[in-house]
Amino acid sequence: MADHRRSVRVTINGEAHERRVEPRLLLSDFIRHDAGLTGTHVGCEHGVCGACTVLLDGAPVRSCLMFAVQADGASLETVESLADGETLHPLQEAFRREHGLQCGYCTPGILMTLKPFLAANPAPSEPEIRRALSGNLCRCTGYQQIVAAVLRAAAVLRGEAP
Repeated sequence: MADHRRSVRVTINGEAHERRVEPRLLLSDFIRHDAGLTGTHVGCEHGVCGACTVLLDGAPVRSCLMFAVQADGASLETVESLADGETLHPLQEAFRREHGLQCGYCTPGILMTLKPFLAANPAPSEPEIRRALSGNLCRCTGYQQIVAAVLRAAAVLRGEAP
């Protein structure tokens, strides 16, 4: 039987990972099982919920819709990249302070969606935040606390008191 596996080299959160994988292996499975980073959650496996969102070369992507081989040579960031040791990223701290999560299942994907959003839009309006979040489903919060958390994080990232 022929070996159909392919070599994949990616940098995840600054660390190089190289594996031989089946061409059909999803990027989300590579991240979780091969790299051992379980912060990336898999919800719907159809790209609808956004729980599996990671940054691929700085852009948010649904890791359940990509094969690991498609990320060969890329740089990935997962939710594990946000905190600096015990110091939370301003988005994480804002979610904590504003009670922007309940069960937390959707939170990693939301945070990874919002990181580049706030970099591109440092003073977002509430409608802009809601639009940015439209691809991330949360069944627990009703989004109000999430929006408040994003407003707080934006202020902190701008160097203003929230």
